[in-house]
Amino acid sequence: MVKGSQKIVAVDQDIPIIDMSQERSQVSMQIVKACETLGFFKVINHGVDQTTISRMEQESINFFAKPAHEKKSVRPVNQPFRYGFRDIGLNGDSGEVEYLLFHTNDPAFRSQLSFSSTVNCYIEAVKQLAREILDLTAEGLHVPPHSFSRLISSVDSDSVLRVNHYPPSDQFFGGANLSDKSVSLTRVGFGEHTDPQILTVLRSNGVGGLQVSNSDGMWVSVSPDPSAFCVNVGDLLQVMTNGRFISVRHRALTYGEESRLSTAYFAGPPLQAKIGPLSAMVTMMNQPRLYQTFTWGEYKKLAYSLRLEDSRLDMFRTCKD
Repeated sequence: MVKGSQKIVAVDQDIPIIDMSQERSQVSMQIVKACETLGFFKVINHGVDQTTISRMEQESINFFAKPAHEKKSVRPVNQPFRYGFRDIGLNGDSGEVEYLLFHTNDPAFRSQLSFSSTVNCYIEAVKQLAREILDLTAEGLHVPPHSFSRLISSVDSDSVLRVNHYPPSDQFFGGANLSDKSVSLTRVGFGEHTDPQILTVLRSNGVGGLQVSNSDGMWVSVSPDPSAFCVNVGDLLQVMTNGRFISVRHRALTYGEESRLSTAYFAGPPLQAKIGPLSAMVTMMNQPRLYQTFTWGEYKKLAYSLRLEDSRLDMFRTCKD
């Protein structure tokens, strides 16, 4: 259940909405500002075909509507890419959620699904959007072109797609329902965390639940907008910008009345890619390197050994207070 002491401010308070059809330099400046102040923004007129979006959403809805035994059959033993429910992490994290998790460069698991072609089209579309956003980011920061996008364009990039389904209250996996008045209608569907990768591109259906933490540590509810994509900075982008960008803490709540569906593309580099502050960012900010250099494989191993809410970046700081 949601802790009552965590203050929630007005819906969409200070959340930037960036129209990607504007003049390019204007878009790049807006993206940089959003990444510096909140680490989160929405994009509209993003160029992803609505048919691709609609098909992905409908096929996902159809899958999660199947009987439990059919969904669980898409769950290879000891494989991270699969169907799952409740168990979010490897260390006891859980939520009121079921999900499908795909590796974008491994078609083996996707081939088990009747809608694999739909998933493939969606992955290509959001990958292109992520690359464009990262290129605009590089332009706005005045760092070499493709400084960020090259990491997710590689054939061995470690990007994943996750489809989350938050069922209505009468389908909660814990067995509680609306008739039990002792149960809060607001539950944690996916606990507080940052994303370890470079960038996340996410969209949901018309049901709310996503919240992001602002600079004051207060929760800002994000209004659902099926026509927009939400974008948030991940841990690796905070490192590469030497702390100029914010890896935003966020969570998903369930309100008990309607199913919520969200689809997130986590843009990650190859496992062997070395991650550290860009030299240009250190020079421009006129401050020491805040983070050590490490590989994504090293960071990923650490990230998945900790609990969801744990802070991971502090372990790679060059100077700990």
